[in-house]
Amino acid sequence: MTSDPRDVAFAALAAVREQDAYVNLLLPKLLREAGLSGRDAAFATELTHGSIRWQATYDAVIERLVNRPLDPGVSDVLRLGAHQILGMRVPDHAAVSTSVSLVRRQIGHKPAGFVNAVLRKVAARDLDAWMELLTEGRSEDDALVVRYSHPAWIVRVLRRSLRLADAAEELPELLAADNVAPKVTLVARPGLCEPDELPGDPGRLSPWARILDGGDPGEIPAVLDGRAAVQDEGSQLVAKALADAPLDGPDAAWLDLCAGPGGKAALLGALAAQRGARLTANEVQKHRAKLVRQSLRALPEVEVTSHDGREGPWQAGTFDRVLVDAPCTGLGALRRRPESRWRRGLADLDELVPLQRALLRRAVELTRSGGVIAYATCSPVPEETLEVVESVGPGVAVLERVERWWPHRDGTDAMFVALLRRR
Repeated sequence: MTSDPRDVAFAALAAVREQDAYVNLLLPKLLREAGLSGRDAAFATELTHGSIRWQATYDAVIERLVNRPLDPGVSDVLRLGAHQILGMRVPDHAAVSTSVSLVRRQIGHKPAGFVNAVLRKVAARDLDAWMELLTEGRSEDDALVVRYSHPAWIVRVLRRSLRLADAAEELPELLAADNVAPKVTLVARPGLCEPDELPGDPGRLSPWARILDGGDPGEIPAVLDGRAAVQDEGSQLVAKALADAPLDGPDAAWLDLCAGPGGKAALLGALAAQRGARLTANEVQKHRAKLVRQSLRALPEVEVTSHDGREGPWQAGTFDRVLVDAPCTGLGALRRRPESRWRRGLADLDELVPLQRALLRRAVELTRSGGVIAYATCSPVPEETLEVVESVGPGVAVLERVERWWPHRDGTDAMFVALLRRR
C-alpha cells in the first residue's frame, strides 16, 4: 500500500464490502501499515468514515449521472471522490485528479476517463443543490433516505421509535446526529481513578465521564492500566441505572449476563467493589470473554465466565442485581459504526428478538425476590426494547422505570434501559 491516505480509504471500503470488516478495528491497522499519522491519518479517517456514512446520498448523485451498473471498485472511487467534493474542503480539481490517479493505481487505466467525467459533473453542483434536485417529488421518507443517507427500513423504524417517545418530529435531527462523528469519551472507573486524573472536559450526564478534543486515548496512563477506558456516556448511564436502583436486603452478588466486550462490566465491577459486592461477568463467545478479562485487568476479583447466558450453571435466585446488555441491531450506535446501517436488515430482528427475550427471562429467573434486573440495548427499536420487556409477565417481575438517551438530545448513543423488580 502507498502512503497516500486515499489508498488507505479505498482499502478500507473494499474490506467493508468484501469481508464485512469493521472500520473501527480495521482502519488503525491500515494506517499503521501505511505509516500515516497526524493530518494524513485524520484525512484518511474522515474520507473513510464519511464515504461510508453518506453512501446512499453519494450513490443517488452518481446514479443520476450514470445509467449503467458499475464495477464495485469504481463505485468506491466515485464515492471517495464525491465525499471530497461534497463533504470535505478539498478543491474540486484536486478531488477529481487524485481520484483519477487512485483508480489508475488500484484498478487500471481503462476507467480513468470515466471517473474524471463523472466527478466533474458531481462538482457542477454543491451538496445543497444536489439535495434539492434529488429529493424533488419524493415521499417524505424517501427524501430522508437521500438527504441523511440511511436505508429506508431504518428511517421507518426510527420514526416509530421516536413516536413512542412522543418525539416523531425529531427524526431529521436524529438522522443528522447519526452522521456526526462523536468525540472520544472516557470513563474514570470509581475507586480506581478520579475523573480529574483524566484529560478532557466533564461529561454532560455521567459523573465519571471526560470528553476529549483529540489525541490518542490509548496513551493515557489510566487507560493503559485499566483504571479508565473509552466508553460512551450512554453506556456509563446504563451501568449507573442498575447500580443506583434501591434494594432491600442483601446486595452482594451481581451478574453481567452478556458482558462482552467488557466496558459495562468493568464499570459495574468497580461500583460493586466499592460496596463489598462481587460481580460475575459472563460472555458466551470465548474471544469476547478474553476482551472482558482485558477490560477487567484492574479488577482481578471479578469472576469472568463463558457460558450461554440462557443455560449457564447458576442457580435460580442467586443474584441481587443482573444486567442484560442484550445483543441487538446496534441502530443506536450508527454514528460510531458507519458500516452497520448497510449491514443490518429487518431480518436480523427475527433472529435477535427471540434471543433477547430468552436472555431476559433467564435473568429474571436468576434474580432473587426483590432484586433488580436491567435490560439494555444500544438500539431504540420497539421490537427489541419495550416489546421484549413487556414479554415478561407482571406476575414475575414489575417494570419500574424506563430510560432512553439519544444522540441528538443527549450527545450519547441511542441507549435504552428498563429496570425490573423480581417478585
